[in-house]
Amino acid sequence: MFDPRRITDILSELHARRGYARVRETESCEQAWKEAAGAALAAQTRCGSVKRGVLEITAANNMVAQELQFEKARIVERLAELLPEEKIRDVRCRIGAVR
Repeated sequence: MFDPRRITDILSELHARRGYARVRETESCEQAWKEAAGAALAAQTRCGSVKRGVLEITAANNMVAQELQFEKARIVERLAELLPEEKIRDVRCRIGAVR
């Protein structure tokens, strides 16, 4: 028999299946990272995913990673303001390819 469902329920289900929500979430996280870190650091880093309140960042080299450590408290505070739904409490950095 025909199962009437609201169009919003159908669209939400499609969104989840196709991963559109994750793409939009990643884009907003990248934008927030650029704003929180500043143009100079953002240009030398790549924003990763948020897992249990920890944002993973890839830095181009050790000097950039060290600069992130110096700025970490300020950046985490700003990210918490920009992305309250992510509940970011820490930033972890690794060295790797940025672009």
